[in-house]
Amino acid sequence: MVSKRLSRLEGHRRKFMAVIDGTPECQRAVHYAGRRAKNSNGGLVLLYVIPEGDFQQWLGVEEIMRAEAREEAEAATAKAAQIVRENVGIDPEIVIREGSAAEQINAVIEEDRDIALLVLAAGSAKEGPGPLVSSIAGRAAAFPIPVTVLPDTLTNEEIDALS
Repeated sequence: MVSKRLSRLEGHRRKFMAVIDGTPECQRAVHYAGRRAKNSNGGLVLLYVIPEGDFQQWLGVEEIMRAEAREEAEAATAKAAQIVRENVGIDPEIVIREGSAAEQINAVIEEDRDIALLVLAAGSAKEGPGPLVSSIAGRAAAFPIPVTVLPDTLTNEEIDALS
């Protein structure tokens, strides 16, 4: 069941969420979400999901691999947050989760009822828009909030004009 969004109630503000996944297109999604957040006096949530199943090793090795994945996630989100601070002028929230990307996106949206829009960007590969966009698009009818998917051809200047 979809929980009621609180972003329009007094004491709340609408948040935009972008997913950090190391793909070139995620930078466009972060830029657009950051601009939309700033232009609407909202907030920005940057989510990084560490894929599940990467740590099926012996216990000591598993712990090391999990710690390395966490460090990579922290570095990627810190870099994205710094770019947002410098280029957009807002301070984003950072959320790091472990598991299935689609499941964790849904979980974060359910937990933070101020999140009102998920922003993704399509990839330019001939195989399609990318696994995350394909996964979310396949669940669109049951998705709890609107999803904006940016085409791969937009420049930052065009994104600024649209946001």
